[in-house]
Amino acid sequence: MSSLVKIARRLRGLATRLSWLPPALTRLTLGVVFMGTGWGKLHSLDKVTEFFAQLHIPAPSFNAALVATSELVCGALLLIGLFARLAAIPLIATMCVALATAKSGDIEGIRDLFGQQEFNYLVLLLWIVLYGAGTVSADHLLERRLSRA
Repeated sequence: MSSLVKIARRLRGLATRLSWLPPALTRLTLGVVFMGTGWGKLHSLDKVTEFFAQLHIPAPSFNAALVATSELVCGALLLIGLFARLAAIPLIATMCVALATAKSGDIEGIRDLFGQQEFNYLVLLLWIVLYGAGTVSADHLLERRLSRA
């Protein structure tokens, strides 16, 4: 029994030493994804505007530019972990609108909702809003500098 306790303690110690990894991977993944989609949308605003019009999104031209810019800028902020909590908020709104419009026909129940990529992004973004960017981030460095001052 004592060998199981030792193994459990070692595993907890390892988990503690690696606690920086999940928030960093989450931010990096979302940052790269949203930077890529934002860049792509900015370079094909006419197509995005047309798609938004088909979805009956109001002011499709304005909203296409807003979403594209938000995804690019907020994705970059997530990537470096600067103002990550704030950067996640517009992306959460974008994912909610995507689920309510573009993906609504694909969702018949909770299982379908959970299978949507946009919902998974939404959950990860919510996690960033609640728990922050983690220790390997510009937010953490900024917080440490400000607490010294």
